[in-house]
Amino acid sequence: MTDDPAAAARAWLAIDPDPATRAETERLLEGGDEAALAAAFGGRLRFGTAGLRGPLGAGPLRMNRVVVRQTTAGLARFLRDREAHPSAVVGYDGRHGSRVFAEDAAAVLAGAGIRAVLLPRALPTPVLAFAVRDLGVSAGVMITASHNPAPDNGYKLYLGGADAGSQLVSPADAEVLAAIDAVVAEGGGADAGDPAAVVTAGEDVLDRYVAATAAATAVVGGAPAASALPWVYTAMHGVGLETVRRVLDAAGLPVPAVVAEQADPDPDFPMAPFPNPEEPGTLDLAFALAGRTGAELVLANDPDADRLAVAVPDGGGGWRRLTGNETGLLLAWRIASRATTAGGTLACSIVSTPGLARIADRFGFLAVETLTGFKWISRAPGLLFGFEEALGYLVDPDVVRDKDGISALVVVLATAADLRAEGRSLTDLLAEVEAAIGRFDSDQVAVRVDDVAETGRIVERLRRAAPTAIGGVPVDAVDDLAVGGALPPTDGLRFRLAGGSRVIVRPSGTEAKLKVYLDVVSTAATPETRAAETAASLDALRTGVRDLLAA
Repeated sequence: MTDDPAAAARAWLAIDPDPATRAETERLLEGGDEAALAAAFGGRLRFGTAGLRGPLGAGPLRMNRVVVRQTTAGLARFLRDREAHPSAVVGYDGRHGSRVFAEDAAAVLAGAGIRAVLLPRALPTPVLAFAVRDLGVSAGVMITASHNPAPDNGYKLYLGGADAGSQLVSPADAEVLAAIDAVVAEGGGADAGDPAAVVTAGEDVLDRYVAATAAATAVVGGAPAASALPWVYTAMHGVGLETVRRVLDAAGLPVPAVVAEQADPDPDFPMAPFPNPEEPGTLDLAFALAGRTGAELVLANDPDADRLAVAVPDGGGGWRRLTGNETGLLLAWRIASRATTAGGTLACSIVSTPGLARIADRFGFLAVETLTGFKWISRAPGLLFGFEEALGYLVDPDVVRDKDGISALVVVLATAADLRAEGRSLTDLLAEVEAAIGRFDSDQVAVRVDDVAETGRIVERLRRAAPTAIGGVPVDAVDDLAVGGALPPTDGLRFRLAGGSRVIVRPSGTEAKLKVYLDVVSTAATPETRAAETAASLDALRTGVRDLLAA
């Protein structure tokens, strides 16, 4: 924390190149609102699960041109210390400030003597992750806040080398942070760099991504025969539509009816105020279009197209949005059952459904749990498929080493088209999976706090006095995730409950909230009994968790 936010704000004015944030800083100083000054100048954004992410605005606790330039100057120092001739590629999405931030980042890298390549226009995050591998560069920067609200932006960092195209992890993350801190401490890092030395990538990078992603149908046995499958797509006001259309054409997959109101990039997200397809109401326009067109499937990307939402008919004239865990199990089953080589790994984050392990065991693959984030999932040895419950899927690790909502869309669509030719649907496939491994249901309880430090205090309280039962279900064991072991240490607790249920408590990596993940299972004889048992178990756990956190 900064002891004197006002002094930090005055120093900021001397280096800020943006008239809008300079004016904002001047207003804060003139207004004398100490709380507002502290919220913008009382500290600094730090790398979390997905890099930097925060609201746009003035000050080191906001996303702005100074923060981007200083962060990139630190990255440049880190890269020069690692390599004699480093290189980097920079991408951006359609959010407010994204293009300017990307141009600044590329210019700062170029000014530091690093070969800097800027993607030709606003493109999906998976294209940037692909470009890191495709171009063989030392690092990649993506300016995006993914599915955050309109006022936010962010900065994702990928590294080349042995894990090319994966987001950075320890010890590299600490080394980058140290380099950024050193730049800031020296009072520099806000220079414009060398914009003239930046190279703009050609369309051939996108062409290669399109071709490689269209070929992702191979993971489920190849492209299906021509299908008349009617379906609906929404880009959620993001940058996915153009690339999705090109990939569908290259793969020979059926084209969708597109939600026109959400088709074009719009950083204000007027028809999707919270542009996360997990949120209630965000797919209502897609469902309405599906009803008018007789669609059998709804697919949605988030604004930077690294996540995928799937919805299927509910049998009663409405639509059922699949959870990330349901889609993850569906994809894992299809990919594992169609795999042409023995061995390999199915991976998911520790907060995703434990049902993946049963699929891996059934088909003779290794199941691996990782910490949250695709920077960990992508590093699972021998990875065949990886996913996370927050609508993230990695279906083709040789092409993109990060979640990719477009390649996942290709695989889901190819699977649905194949099933349709057999007279079946994704719902039928889900029932097949459930009959084989049991019904796994999940839910979350989120507790928002004003002070992000409060989440850590809650976890520490539970660590010191762990419950013996949650929702009336005995706790068989408690895993302190901070101790480490099979996984790197992280702040969190896992409660293993009688009957196979579990509760995981952890602070969010990107927001001021505590996340509690609930997982239950039933292997009863009939689908109706399994559904009733898991519903009752989740109800009991929700009540138990709320009582526990309120204590």
